Amino acid sequence: MHKQPQTSSGFTLTELMITLAIAGTLVGIAIPSFTSMVTGNRLTTYANELMTALNLARSEAIKRGEQVTITRKGGNSQEWESGWDVFVDVDRDNVFNNNDILLRTYDALPSGYTLRTGLSTYQDYAGYSPSGLSIVAVNDTFRLCNGTDTATSRAITVNTIGRARVSTGTDFCP
Repeated sequence: MHKQPQTSSGFTLTELMITLAIAGTLVGIAIPSFTSMVTGNRLTTYANELMTALNLARSEAIKRGEQVTITRKGGNSQEWESGWDVFVDVDRDNVFNNNDILLRTYDALPSGYTLRTGLSTYQDYAGYSPSGLSIVAVNDTFRLCNGTDTATSRAITVNTIGRARVSTGTDFCP
């Protein structure tokens, strides 16, 4: 009788070590890029939340024929990272009170993120008249930052007629 030679279908220790070394190198290269991508996606998400609030306020002002205002939450002027409320401002005093109708409330941004305005235009509120125009006819920019990195930050600029747009990078981050 002739015996068949036994064959092994596993890996040698050398092959396993080479595979692990290559995988470790690839992971080491990919993780910083992945972290940067996650940070960028979060900034885009938070910028889109503010854009959604501005667009909601504008469309509701036109639809309802009433002033719609967005007010920041929190104690310090020009600091919006504590969240904001969108409401029908029946008495047009730019403050949410019993006569007004709350449309939507937005939660605070996570720790480490800041959302600030540049001028005193939108330091406490932004609003739209029934015609859809901004109640303040001056350009202003909201700056959304994660730390002090201006390259990955977002700038949400509201022009004189009330249209908002998002761009990457700002002049400064607090």
